[in-house]
Amino acid sequence: MLQLTKRTEYGLIALVHMVDRRGDFVSAREISETYQVPRRLLAEVLKDLAKHALVDSQRGATGGYCLVRPAEEITVGEVVAALEGAPKLAGCETLEASRAGGECDLEPSCPIRSPLQRIREGIWRQMQRTTLRSLVEPVFHITNLKHVDPESTLI
Repeated sequence: MLQLTKRTEYGLIALVHMVDRRGDFVSAREISETYQVPRRLLAEVLKDLAKHALVDSQRGATGGYCLVRPAEEITVGEVVAALEGAPKLAGCETLEASRAGGECDLEPSCPIRSPLQRIREGIWRQMQRTTLRSLVEPVFHITNLKHVDPESTLI
């Protein structure tokens, strides 16, 4: 099943933690202790996010990591691409498969490649639309609209 790696999960957790800090530097230790994630792996993830210009890092007692852009401008897709590359659902979609001799033996009559590519593209589009800000905003569900008076006005 399609699943994000632990690296990506920890990266998203760290970035969401930084959203509320509004430019303050946050240490890997703080994030690790707050969410009970392995500090060494988290530190590697944060370094990779810094290499991809998603976070800034600062050394020292007051150092740590902070977002380089507003949370509204950083997408889940950017984070996934930085930490694990574009998502793939089938082996034939990998660069390695292309280099190893092109397409699989079932090409061009493969019944699943095109549908899986459409699914992957849909997932990728959603990741590119989903911002860090949207991950921290509360979600309000509208239920029982039949009980709302159509003459009422909301201000």
